[in-house]
Amino acid sequence: MNVIFGRRKKNDDELDSESTVDQEGLDELEAQDALIEDEVGADAEIDEWVALDQSRDWREDGPFDISEVDLDADDIERLDFGSVILTPFEGMQMQLQVDQRTKKVQAVMVMAGASAIEIALFAAPAQTQLVPDIRNEMIAATQKAGGRVSLAEGPFGTEVRRILPMTDPKGNKVVHISRTWFVEGPRWMLRGVVMGEAGRASGVDGVSEL
Repeated sequence: MNVIFGRRKKNDDELDSESTVDQEGLDELEAQDALIEDEVGADAEIDEWVALDQSRDWREDGPFDISEVDLDADDIERLDFGSVILTPFEGMQMQLQVDQRTKKVQAVMVMAGASAIEIALFAAPAQTQLVPDIRNEMIAATQKAGGRVSLAEGPFGTEVRRILPMTDPKGNKVVHISRTWFVEGPRWMLRGVVMGEAGRASGVDGVSEL
């Protein structure tokens, strides 16, 4: 699986953000498909947020699947982390979350100024939507932790806004504010957790504005 910044095949004049699953990862997805379908259980009841997610193609401007892009269309040098491919930009900083056993990158934290987004890509079944179930689990976990959670329309459909009570290393009571975006593609799901200034700014329209 990959997350990539490149060009859409059908429009080489426009540079976009893409998340991709490459051909090499399809065997892994096939093997996990049955297990994932068992875990997610019954589909979530159709409500206004599920309807919002299904109301349009939220991936029209990215993220894209690898089959939708042409990496040879430009000379941009991208950062390939196996599951994630990024195009660097001026002022960009990164932190990688690596599985110590497999040495594979599990998530990438991209930082710019006082804002950050943690990007992670997951295998997903072909016929079952993961997002409604994951969203409901996030709501329940946040409420159990004594936090506040709300849903709103975001740049990729339903956005989960959370405020979680925490304790800092000095023992002070603090809150962690975040916005979570989900994007579902062909046999993959991308999760982006926006933090910092962008996590508190309701007017941010996408990763490019961080």
